Parts: sequence; C-alpha cells; structure tokens
Amino acid sequence: MEYSKIYVKRIRQLCRERGFAINKLAKMAGINQSTLDNIVRGLTKDPRVATLHKVALAFNMTLAEFLDFDELNDYSFEDESDE
Repeated sequence: MEYSKIYVKRIRQLCRERGFAINKLAKMAGINQSTLDNIVRGLTKDPRVATLHKVALAFNMTLAEFLDFDELNDYSFEDESDE
C-alpha cells in the first residue's frame, strides 16, 4: 500500500468510528474542506505536518497517537521505487 493511502485509511477509519463526515472533520480541525478532500481523494500525497496535527487534534489525539497504528508502523520506505 502506498504511504499516502495509509494515512487516508487512518482518517477514514477514525471518522467512521466517531461518526464524523469528512466535512465535519475539516470544520473541527480548522482546515479548508478542499484541503482535506484533496488528502482523502489522494490528490495531496504529502500533506503538511501542521495539517495532520490539526486533524489529530480534531480527533482529540496527539499527532503521535494519530500516527501510531500498525499499517504505518509496519511501512517500509525501502519498498518504494524511486520515481
């Protein structure tokens, strides 16, 4: 799985668990809905850390907690091909 798809999966999972729509998450995080839409749709592959931090806070998590999950922890950058 691509790195960018891993954190999109995390966002979608947390939204499902908490009953949030993406637009509600964007509002709670204080970011533009288009910014979050672009991340979730895969158009923005490398979101800024500040953006992910705001998303984490909207989930009432630290950035470390948001990024601490199996798929991301098991990811290896060595598996990526150089483009």
